[in-house]
Parts: sequence; C-alpha cells; structure tokens
Amino acid sequence: MATDNLYIYNQGRQVPREAQKEIKAGRLKGMTDINPMWRIKKLTELFGPCGVGWKYRIVSQRLEEAPTKEIAAFVEIALQVKIEGEWGQEIPGVGGSAFAVQEKSGMHMNDECLKMALTDAISVACKALGIGADVYYAKDRSKYDGGQGDGEAPPANSQTPPPAGLVCFSCGKNIKDVQTAGGETFTAAEIARLSQKNYGHPLCWDCALKAKAYAKQETGQ
Repeated sequence: MATDNLYIYNQGRQVPREAQKEIKAGRLKGMTDINPMWRIKKLTELFGPCGVGWKYRIVSQRLEEAPTKEIAAFVEIALQVKIEGEWGQEIPGVGGSAFAVQEKSGMHMNDECLKMALTDAISVACKALGIGADVYYAKDRSKYDGGQGDGEAPPANSQTPPPAGLVCFSCGKNIKDVQTAGGETFTAAEIARLSQKNYGHPLCWDCALKAKAYAKQETGQ
C-alpha cells in the first residue's frame, strides 16, 4: 500500500450518489445519511474481508435513562485494520440509538436499538479513517459537529456564548429545565452554560449526557 499519509483517506472519502440519502424530516433534516453497507464494502475494498483485513471489538453496550424516563442505547467499539500484513492500533467509536422514546401514543420501544447503535459506532470509527469524508466536510455539517464552517468543532474551552433562545447545538431542540431523579433542578441557562464550558457548545440535557459518555470513552476514565 502507498506510504502517502492521505492514501486511505483519499480512497475512502468519496461516497457514490446511490449510497447517499437526504434526511427530509426530524431534527437531522437536510443532512445526508450514508448507507451503512457502503462503509462495509469500502472497508472490504481497502483492507480485505471482515475478520481478515479489518475487524472490530465490542467494548461495551449499555442503556442510559434520561430524566424524561426515555432510554438511549450506546455501543462502544474498537475498530482495527490491517495494513501491509500488520494490525494497526484500535480506533474507538461510540454509537447511540433510542431504546425507549415518549410518543403521543405512549412509550415506544425499539428492539433494534443495539444493532442501530453498533452501526452508528462503526460509522464513527470509519470517519477517523476518512471514509465518507466528503459528505461530512463538503456539507460542513453532521449530526455531531452541528454545522461548523470549516467542518470541525471548536475547541472544548471555547467561550463563545450560547445562541439566543438556548437551542441545543447538537440536536437543534430548545434547551429546557431539568429535574434529576435525585430532585436536583437545573435551569436551561445553567445547562447551556455548563455544557458550553465542558464541551464547547450549548447542549440540551440528553445531548450533554451523550457528550459526557463520549468524553469518558476518549479519556478512558
């Protein structure tokens, strides 16, 4: 394989039109969804069959309950690829999906949540290799970076004030007051300020929990 540091990035960055789908509804409206099987095909094309040229290890699977009683599923993986006969270091990836969501008709349960979270985790790890990069970078927006002009999130110590209206940087929903199961109350302004300080952006309670989980995974704490 070529020794150019951008070889894998450049081989995996372009996503064919047939593997792209515009999200036309919900909080991710306007963003682009990438067919997960295209990523599997690209990994196989670059490194070989799963288990031979690339593989992943499930590090953890967990369910987390929000103060709203809704439940999210998280899967953490470690992806490895083989280059010139040698396995590289593990590439972390954390994915999430809803397990229990409150709808008008009541609580909706999703028994596919762990599989969906696993697919999301693989996509996150692939992003570190540059797979699908043109979708994220050209759009300057993904469900994680929220639409920064250069395609990258500002540093965690960014002191840019939260936008008017206290809108979550990640999901686009209004940030609301929250009372925890222990009876502690956080105002929307406090949640926005603390998430801005800790994660560089104003986030709603649920997205702040996801950011916290991801930060723990990154630091190994």
